[in-house]
Amino acid sequence: MPLSRRLGVSHSLACASTSESLPTQPGEQPRAKRKQRSTALQFSSMIRRLLLLFCFLFSVSLTRRQLVLAAAAASSSKVVTRLPGFHGLLPFHLETGYVEVDEDNGTELFYYFVESEAGGENDPFLLWLTGGDHCTVLSGLAFGIGPFQFVREPYNGTMPSLEINPNSWTKVAHILFVDSPVGTGFSFSKQPQGYDDVGEVSSSLQLHEFLIKWFTEHPKFLSSPLYIGGDSLAGKVVPFIAQKITEGIEAGRRPLLNLKGYLIGNPVTGEMIDESSKVPYAHGFGIISDQLYETILGHCQGQDYRNPTNLLCAQALGTFHTLLSEVMVSQILADKCVYASVGPAAETEDPAGSGRKILSEETGIKMGKRVKNPPVRPPLHCVHYVHYLSYFWANDERTRDALGIKQGTVDEWVRCRNGDLPYSRDIDSSIKYHRNLTAKGYRALVYSGDHDSVVPFLGTQAWVRSLGFPIIDDWRAWHLHGQSAGFIITYSNNMTFATVKGAGHTAPEYEPERCFALFSRWILNEPL
Repeated sequence: MPLSRRLGVSHSLACASTSESLPTQPGEQPRAKRKQRSTALQFSSMIRRLLLLFCFLFSVSLTRRQLVLAAAAASSSKVVTRLPGFHGLLPFHLETGYVEVDEDNGTELFYYFVESEAGGENDPFLLWLTGGDHCTVLSGLAFGIGPFQFVREPYNGTMPSLEINPNSWTKVAHILFVDSPVGTGFSFSKQPQGYDDVGEVSSSLQLHEFLIKWFTEHPKFLSSPLYIGGDSLAGKVVPFIAQKITEGIEAGRRPLLNLKGYLIGNPVTGEMIDESSKVPYAHGFGIISDQLYETILGHCQGQDYRNPTNLLCAQALGTFHTLLSEVMVSQILADKCVYASVGPAAETEDPAGSGRKILSEETGIKMGKRVKNPPVRPPLHCVHYVHYLSYFWANDERTRDALGIKQGTVDEWVRCRNGDLPYSRDIDSSIKYHRNLTAKGYRALVYSGDHDSVVPFLGTQAWVRSLGFPIIDDWRAWHLHGQSAGFIITYSNNMTFATVKGAGHTAPEYEPERCFALFSRWILNEPL
C-alpha cells in the first residue's frame, strides 16, 4: 500500500479512536464529584477539539501533498539557461519538460517552451508542430522559427555551435514546441503498447490533453490569444486539433483555452489535390513537356495519382516522377543535394534519397557515442547540412543534461523516423475542419513557398478557393523592404492565403525574413 494511503488509514483510525474513547455525560453525582467531573469533561472536550483540528489539518495537508505528487507525476519541467554550443547565458527564456498524456502506458510528450521576447504575458501564444514521419519539433525550433540556429560550419567531432536566429517568431509570440506523436524526438512511452495504434486522430487527442494539462500548470498564459500552427504533414492535423479544442470550449472543459485561430505552412490536406497539383506546377516551371502534361490530363482523370490503375496514366506518371527527380523537390531552383534524414525522401517519394552511404564509412568524422544510425553528410552549402549537425548535438550527453532528458527513455535521437513506428493516416481530409473553424469566426493563415514542389501552392490555392467564401481583399502583392515578398488574398471567413517568394518546403527554412514578416504582421493583426 502506498505511503500516502497508509498515512490516510492511520490518521483516520487515530481520529476515530479519539472521538470514541472520550467519556460521556454521567448521571447524578455528589456536588464535589460533579464539579471535578465537569472540569475533567471541559479538559477532555478541549483535547478532543484540538485532536479533531489536528486531524482535519493533517487531512488537508495530505490531500494537498497527494495533488502535488499527482501533478508531478503528470509532468516535469526545468528552466534552461545555457545550451551546449551557445556561448554565455541564453538571452531568452527557455523551459523544457514532459507532459503525460496516457497514464495507462506512461506516454510522455517532450516540449520546448520559449517565452515571447516582447515581454508581455498576453502576447500571442502559438503551439507549433512539425510534419514528416515522426519528425522532431527541433526542426521548427532550430531550422525555422525558433530563437537559435546551428552555425553552418564543417563538423570536426566537437560540439556543433549555435547562434541567435534574427528572424525568430518568438520576438512577438510565446511558442510551445512539442515532439508529437509519441516516439518523435525525445517523447516516449514507458510501455511498448504506447507506440501501438498511434495515428493522426489519437495523437491529436493527446495534444489536446497536453494543452489542458500544460495550461493548468501555467495559468498565467491562459489569457493569451492561442493559435495552433504547423507545416507540411502537420498542416493536416492542425485544423483537427483546433476543432477538438473548440469542442472542449463548447463543452466547458477547464481550463478554457483562449483559441483565436490557426496557421499552416506548405500544408498537406489528404485530398488528391496535394498530389495532382504537382503536374501543372511542374509544367508551369518547364520541368515537363506540353506533350507529357497533355497525356497525363488525358489519361489520369479520376485516377489516384499515388496508385493509378490506368496503364497509360501509370506510365505517364512514371515519366513525370523521373523528370521531377532531376530537381530539388523542396526548392526547385536550389542545387540538388541529399537529405540529412530519411523523412523528406520518404514523404515525397523522392529517389534522391536512394544510394546513400553510411557516414561511418567516411574518414575524419568522429562519431557521437549515441549516433548508431547517422545520416549521410550533405555538402556544406546545402540547406540540410544543419540537419546533419543536429544529430551530434542532440545525441551528446551534455545536451541531454541541459535539456533535462530523462535517462533511459530515448537511446538514439533521430530527426525523422523511417517508418519503424506505426502511424495511421486516419484523417481522410482536413478540408471540412477548415470550413467549420473559419465559419465560426476563427482566424486562419495558410501560406506556401512558391518554389515548393512537394506541396505546390497551386493545390493549396485551389482548396482554399473551394471553401466558397467571398473575397474581401483580392489577389495582390505583399511587400518587404519595398519589394514584393509574395502574393496574398483574403476571404470573408477570416482566412488569408499567402505565397512566400523564393521559399520552398518548408518556407521559413528557405526565406526566414519574409516568413517572419508575414507571421508577425498577421499574428499582431497588422496590415499585410
